[in-house]
Order: sequence, then C-alpha cells, then structure tokens
Amino acid sequence: MMTFLEFEKPIAELEGKIRELRGLTTSDVDVTAEVGQLESKLDKLLKDTYTQLSPWQKMQVARHPERPHFKDIIAHMFEDFTPLAGDRYFGEDDAIPSGLARFRGEACVVMGHEKGWDTQSRIKHNFGMGRPEGYRKAVRLMDMAERFGLPVITLVDTSGAYPGLGAEERGQAEAIARSTEACLNMRAPLVSCVIGEGGSGGAIALAAGNQVLMLEHAIYSVISPEGCASILWRTGDRAKDAADALRITAQDLKKLAIVDSIISEPLGGAHRNPEQAMNLLGNGIEQSLRDMAGMSGEKLREARRTKFLAMGEHGLA
Repeated sequence: MMTFLEFEKPIAELEGKIRELRGLTTSDVDVTAEVGQLESKLDKLLKDTYTQLSPWQKMQVARHPERPHFKDIIAHMFEDFTPLAGDRYFGEDDAIPSGLARFRGEACVVMGHEKGWDTQSRIKHNFGMGRPEGYRKAVRLMDMAERFGLPVITLVDTSGAYPGLGAEERGQAEAIARSTEACLNMRAPLVSCVIGEGGSGGAIALAAGNQVLMLEHAIYSVISPEGCASILWRTGDRAKDAADALRITAQDLKKLAIVDSIISEPLGGAHRNPEQAMNLLGNGIEQSLRDMAGMSGEKLREARRTKFLAMGEHGLA
C-alpha cells in the first residue's frame, strides 16, 4: 500500500472510499457511477493539492520512499549496465553506484546516489550519503568518459555527503571539490538530473553539468531546511520557515537559472506512477544530449564553465 504524506490525508481518505466501493461484492448493487464520481473528485483533489504545494511539502514529496531510485532508473531506462567499483585509493562506496551503460542505444557513463529502499539496503548504501571514495570514483569515471568521448549522465538524490569522522579523515571536502572540478573541466557532454533531494556539496559534486534537469517536485539546496533552522534559530521547529527562505524548489531554481529544465511529474508525484515519471525523465535526458550533439569538447567545457560562473547574476522577479 502506498505511503501517504501528512498533507495527503484527504487524498488517502478518498482513495480509501474508492477501494471500499470497488470491494463490494453484492451483485445487485451497481457502484460504477459513484466510483466514477469519486475518481473525478480524486483527480481534482490531486491537481489542486499538487499545484499549490509549499516548499516544505515539496521537500516531503522529494523524500518520499517510493519515488524512483537510482536502481529503478537504471533498470527502466538503461541497458547493459556494467558497474565499475572503487576509487583506486581506498575502496568502494555503495552510496554512489556508477558504471557503463547504454541509454536508448547510445553508450554512456552513468552515476548517481542510491539511498536504498528498505532498512538493509539503506544501511548498505549509507542512505545515499557519499564518502570520499565515492567522489574519487566519480572523478575516475569522468576521466574515462572524456578519454573515450562518452556522455555522462548523473542522477542526484542525497541529503548531503557523509559527515562522519572517517570520511573527514580521508578528505571529504577535497574529494567533493575535485569531483566538482572534474565536472567543470570535462570535455564530454554532462547531463545532471536532480531526481529527489539535492543536498549541499554532496549533490553539486555530481551536478555541475552542461544541462541540469530537475524533476518537478525535487528539491536542491546548499543545506537541508532542518540544518538551516538549527543554525539560524537554534531549533528544528523553524524548518518550514527555512524551506520557504532557501528557494529549494525546481520552480524557484529555474527562475534563478540554477537549473536548466524542469521535468514534469505524473499527477500526484513521481511515486504515484514511477514508470511514467522515468519515461518523462528519459525524454528530457535524450533532448539534452541531442542539444549538445556535434559540440566540440572544448566548446562543451567552455559552455559549462560560463554557465556556472554566471550564477548569481540572476534574481527572482
């Protein structure tokens, strides 16, 4: 059964009524018309709710456990995925799975964050929080992609890089900086997609692309609303205020020219129809790669660096 968010309680109640009516087995009771009316009411309620989401509510949608994850997107959108492990310095980082694959018939390098989908997998993937070896692996794969002229596709979904003692001892900040630098310097097409939560340097290390796509209800921020509230107001109770102030939504970030394109999600969010959401994302990636077709390596690098250097010159209307 689908997990409903706090603001979706009216939707959950209506869907419950529809299930109850459909479950009636009395042959002399025709509930078709009533079910149809309730379904129309449900569609309207979903549309009204999801077109007026606050930044705080969008954050909840972005973190929904049933949104498509890296593993889902790889299985649905890519063929012949071959994982490549290790940074050649310390070890493997399961929070940032990476490898070679084919996207709609074309060879590519794909990498991203995997948060996990149950308790065991979340522990294995460290809740999508990358360690230094994960970002150094990303640099290794970007270098390989440049050598062989392969486009790179990144799928960003993390609350931030892992802040543990071991990660800091192994140079977390330096690894993130090197990964960001590799994104900006690479002479190969780079399409970055924020599919859920794009948090802090852990996200930007894989998201400094020629084209930055963002799912409609994803979020992207320098810090989580909870973290921001704890710093500014010394309490997590102001997280909703922080979410409003941070401009974390795809719509705000598009106005600020931080992201290039917003990928529409199915009515009610990507978690309601993951397959449709992934198809829409795939179309966006394909279009982005098509837009860059024929550009030289130097032109790709120059355009990417120019775009990021220009950030901060745009303001909200």
